[in-house]
Amino acid sequence: MDRSSVRPMTPSQPEYSRAFAVMTAICMLAANLCSAQQPTARSTRMVVGLAAGGPVDTVARALSEGLSKELAHPVIVENRPGANGNIAAELVAKSLPDGSVLFLTSVGATVISPLLYRDLPYDPERDFAPISHVANNVEVLVVPAADRSAGAAEFVASSRRSTNPVPFGSTGIGSIGHLTIELFVEASGAKLLHVPYKGVSQLLPDLLSGQVGGFFTNLPGMLGHIQSGRIRALGVGSAKRHPMLPNVPTFAEQGIHGADTNNWYAVVAPAKTPGAVVNALSAAIRRTLQSEPARGKLLAFGAEPVFSTPDELAELIRNERGRWSRVIHERRITGE
Repeated sequence: MDRSSVRPMTPSQPEYSRAFAVMTAICMLAANLCSAQQPTARSTRMVVGLAAGGPVDTVARALSEGLSKELAHPVIVENRPGANGNIAAELVAKSLPDGSVLFLTSVGATVISPLLYRDLPYDPERDFAPISHVANNVEVLVVPAADRSAGAAEFVASSRRSTNPVPFGSTGIGSIGHLTIELFVEASGAKLLHVPYKGVSQLLPDLLSGQVGGFFTNLPGMLGHIQSGRIRALGVGSAKRHPMLPNVPTFAEQGIHGADTNNWYAVVAPAKTPGAVVNALSAAIRRTLQSEPARGKLLAFGAEPVFSTPDELAELIRNERGRWSRVIHERRITGE
């Protein structure tokens, strides 16, 4: 056979175009499937609704350091303070749902604010995808160093004997501290006068000077003041004693039931973030909280590291919404 007369077999132009299109589609599908298994952002912004230096910010920075290693890209804390966390919440709700923007929220912005304000620019149920529980922060009853009450029960008894209600501070109407006052009064019969402040920085000097008789606070941020003796802790609102305050009994140990409060922190993402991305982020947070130094930093700070699946966080939010809805409705609390 004359080899020079044999022509190589090649596909016609239409066949070649169809084959090329099929191969391109297969490659794109494979790339999409791979990218759906993990966050693809080159960096992640962890938005915090309070100013730098506070408890939420401190937890965010401890978490972001370990999370950066788990995700193999920087996780940058971004502070957007104002409106009880609502400014930060709106920013995250309107961000791209690709894992590049997260919200480290307390119970306030996710549960309480929507119960207090009808005109919020976001809806937690509609606009957020739960990722993971991060930390528990029990509320602690603290009083001035000059108050010699042996514990919360004695403090309650003293208030009931007083002619006038004891001035009792909080960081604002509708804050977790304010709602804890309402629960505590309901559970103990204490005679307290709620005095709202605009923040701990204004409240603390009045507590130290004795102008207010006490307030409920998250342990993170106040632990140093308690350990130094500047203020005294009389009781812890949790099922068990806190490891950083082993000598401070729980309210239940002192006969006060139904006043336990947890100002938990959690991470959420914009709604419609792909499920595979949400699960990958949740797993990365779990590994971070199980390892040092993040776990050690949170414990030393007074926060209890705790993680969850996205579904478990969604259930926590639903339960907390029911609990605080009752308190806000029965006590007729409205937002400022």
